[in-house]
Amino acid sequence: MRKAGRHFLQIPGPSAVPDRILSAIAQQTIDHRGPAFAAVGQKALDGLKTIFKTDESVFIYPASGTGAWEAALVNTLSPGDHVLMFETGHFASLWKKLAEKLGLNAEFIAGDWRSGADPDQIEAHLAEDKDHRIKAVCIVHNETSTGSVSPVAAVRAAIDAAGHPALLMVDTISGLGSLDYRHDEWGVDVTVSGSQKGLMLPPGLSFNAASAKALAANKTAKLARSYWDWGEMQGPNGTGYFPYTPATNLLYGLNVAIDMLHEEGLENVFARHARHGAATRAAVRHWGLEVLCSAQGQESGVLTAVMMPEGHSADAFRASTLAHYDISLGNGLSKVADRVFRIGHLGDFNDLMLVATLGGIEMGLKKAEVPHNAGGVQAAMQLLS
Repeated sequence: MRKAGRHFLQIPGPSAVPDRILSAIAQQTIDHRGPAFAAVGQKALDGLKTIFKTDESVFIYPASGTGAWEAALVNTLSPGDHVLMFETGHFASLWKKLAEKLGLNAEFIAGDWRSGADPDQIEAHLAEDKDHRIKAVCIVHNETSTGSVSPVAAVRAAIDAAGHPALLMVDTISGLGSLDYRHDEWGVDVTVSGSQKGLMLPPGLSFNAASAKALAANKTAKLARSYWDWGEMQGPNGTGYFPYTPATNLLYGLNVAIDMLHEEGLENVFARHARHGAATRAAVRHWGLEVLCSAQGQESGVLTAVMMPEGHSADAFRASTLAHYDISLGNGLSKVADRVFRIGHLGDFNDLMLVATLGGIEMGLKKAEVPHNAGGVQAAMQLLS
């Protein structure tokens, strides 16, 4: 039976794609070697720099964020190099596994999945590394599996305080375009991101922003690379082209997405996400449920991960809510599978859409007979107003 109305895609990415971007993507494909394409490619490359807040090089790949993870590592490191990573959640763990598959020695600082990376622990590990075996520190800015944000600037300060030459690599796949991010000012060497979150595009594009120090490391790095090689990209990128077939129509959409972010104003975008995160947490706490992120000040404006009461299945709740109210919520991943559900409040999203989302969840809690206090939506509305 057909369901009336729109589906609410409230997972923490991919986010819903605005009609304006869909219309841009629907344009006719052009010759990616022809003169008209240069303007498209150059606008995308230059525009991304304003979102990363960098004057350094930005690279665009036809790939998911996983590809950009690999690109960050293979362009700067050599087989057997040590990298220091912090266990903030599922995606930090996946990046570690990828590093190990590439032949790197990944040292993992254990975390509880309820907060961001701890700069003090990172500094302590680096201070013990007298021989500077660790070549890079890799952290996740916005951990999509938990809703915790790592203090990137403080991690950079910790590396500097330890007097350590390690590169700083940051995954902001779900943070870019939603949370404040400053590649240059925060001293990040490689930033990794993707198209399907705050940039409001379908999946299919991923990005590296690289510092001068990272580009210098690229000259001596020995990990095998071809498709991901920054060196192959730099020449063609200088005139708006790519060394292989780019995702032409997604670049049309990317240029519109960048325009939309600047039309709203990046600071306004960040404030909107912060407000929606706060309102969502107000609803969750009124319901009597617990937010997975327990570190005050590190809660994400992109998503909220909610812990289920003991004895209740998050997946059963999500399935019931989808069936009855046509709303998709994010599932718990690996260590928190079936124990949490995740509410995405990112991208092209306003107050009324958030109220509708929380209304669907509150009705879903009642329908699934999950113990809760009624009135969470009202608590969110009070904060929003």
